[in-house]
Amino acid sequence: MAEQVLKLQELDASQVPQRLKADYYFDFKAHPFAHAALFGGKNARSVIDAIAGLNKYLQGALQTIVAQVKGTKKTQADFPGRSVGKFTVLLEDGAVFEPGFIVGGKDETATLCIAQGAAVLGANIWLDSGSIAVGPGTVIEPGAGIKGPTIIGRKNEIRQGAYFRGDILTGDGCTLRGELKNTVVMDQGNFPHPSYLGDSLCGYGTHFGNQATSANLGIFAVIARDPIVLAVDGQQYDLGRPKVGIIMGDYSQVGCNSVSDPGTFLAPWTVVYQLSRLNKGFYGPYELIKNKPMEHGVIERSPLKK
Repeated sequence: MAEQVLKLQELDASQVPQRLKADYYFDFKAHPFAHAALFGGKNARSVIDAIAGLNKYLQGALQTIVAQVKGTKKTQADFPGRSVGKFTVLLEDGAVFEPGFIVGGKDETATLCIAQGAAVLGANIWLDSGSIAVGPGTVIEPGAGIKGPTIIGRKNEIRQGAYFRGDILTGDGCTLRGELKNTVVMDQGNFPHPSYLGDSLCGYGTHFGNQATSANLGIFAVIARDPIVLAVDGQQYDLGRPKVGIIMGDYSQVGCNSVSDPGTFLAPWTVVYQLSRLNKGFYGPYELIKNKPMEHGVIERSPLKK
């Protein structure tokens, strides 16, 4: 008899295991997040719902931001030779905007909002799929590429080479350089080197070392597009999506040149050594993941002291 697989999207919140809930990974009381509403509060079902609902959340939040911004208005006419399509740019006092190139849409509803003290310098901006908001004090360096819908928080450093492919939400005080797609990085997230995050959720103070990567689609799923299935406490759960990257609880870290399978979950204070390969599943909390293939086959797991 085949083992029963429960479909996560068909379960009530009370039936979802704790290992798949947001409060297992993110402590919003200790580390308030401006966009905690994405996770649904007490009625939230799972972290997978947050990944699936990110685009809708961003669209609504961006409408609110655009309506509230008071600043200088610019359009495509102000950027001759550096833009195509139609768009609106709203600059608060003290904001600096010297783009590399801007791709607009069919009308001027697509909006780039740049808050007080923020600077966008030489970056390429795509507004054809949604608006973009850049928070106060954030600096986006030359050579970065930002696609909407995207919300970037306060005092972020978006480094040269960063590529935000849309549906991106960052908190405050983040440092980012890699390729991101349909991903949340909460306050103090530190992903300062070339790396990839897709369909992922990264909590407070999380970190990727240089060239670390989270795969979000399995090799064979590229063709079959079968949803990811994970075992929790002996029960199999269909996550309802072929694409799930990495869920990183607060303060989790992944070392240089490590790679995680689609559907990898790191509870808070989980630290992965460099050159590790993580199979899909659950790790932590307070755990060291060591790459020791000669001694233990693949990896060694040992407790992490507080």
